[in-house]
Amino acid sequence: MVKYPSGSSAAFRKSSDKPKKRKKYVHKDDINFSDRGMTLEQMINESNKYYLTKEISVVHKKPTPIQIVKVDYPKRSRAVIKEAYFRQESTTDYNGVYKGYYLDFEAKETKNKTNFPLKNFHEHQIIHLEQCLKQQGICFTIIGFTALNRYFVTPASAIIKAWWEKDKSSVTIEEVEEWSIEINCGFQPTLPYLEAVDQFIADRKLNNGKQKL
Repeated sequence: MVKYPSGSSAAFRKSSDKPKKRKKYVHKDDINFSDRGMTLEQMINESNKYYLTKEISVVHKKPTPIQIVKVDYPKRSRAVIKEAYFRQESTTDYNGVYKGYYLDFEAKETKNKTNFPLKNFHEHQIIHLEQCLKQQGICFTIIGFTALNRYFVTPASAIIKAWWEKDKSSVTIEEVEEWSIEINCGFQPTLPYLEAVDQFIADRKLNNGKQKL
């Protein structure tokens, strides 16, 4: 008899039993991960895992620093945070290294079909992107129009300019199309945003290594 962790037991199968054959996986080229309920953040995280495993890039989501105020210990081996607050304003969602370049970017999504609200960005994030650009980092945003299943890699300089523009509360999808490189959901990686970064790098080389704000 075999004793299982759940406490149940089961007898060994007879040697005559034939093992079940594992179903062969067939990859479909038109897989749409947004239809599977994956958020933009989840798609980027999955892509980053793939890039890291293949030693293509090292990009991680930044942890948000919090100050724990109250903790309960219902069990000795487990603690439950009851009260906490953010210690400081976070900057952007992701940073890392690719082909010797520092990457820093934010991920935002909207259910709107015609425009993207600029209020999704906070002033400290815009200032942080400006500072990274001044240090020659490659900075951008990944904007997802979830209702349309469309995803854009937009240079940070375009978003910064629009955000500081007086009385401008949003950017149209036409503006995003004009400024950005559109990417499609895939399998490995889930969201191939580095294809757009390659174009940013190529543009920078043509501009003698400089990137304008």
